[in-house]
Amino acid sequence: MKDLTRAQITVGLLAYFATIWGVVINKQYENLFSALPWILVQFVLMMILAYVLMFILQWLRIFDLRTNAILTLVVLVSIILSSNTTIF
Repeated sequence: MKDLTRAQITVGLLAYFATIWGVVINKQYENLFSALPWILVQFVLMMILAYVLMFILQWLRIFDLRTNAILTLVVLVSIILSSNTTIF
């Protein structure tokens, strides 16, 4: 697996687990099973956003891979936290 692909997957998973606690801890739903579709959709969207942002930053070649990964992680987490903890 290429380094870029590993970084995209890692950043997507880190951003997802950093932001999913808003759904679990805040208990916005009656039970966890009613929140499961939203949790899965948020996972897919975080992975897509991580892939696209990392690809664009690597394509521009301004920074190295580590810096791009950190920037992507900060952007993803700040977007989710600024929009009431979840994408929805």
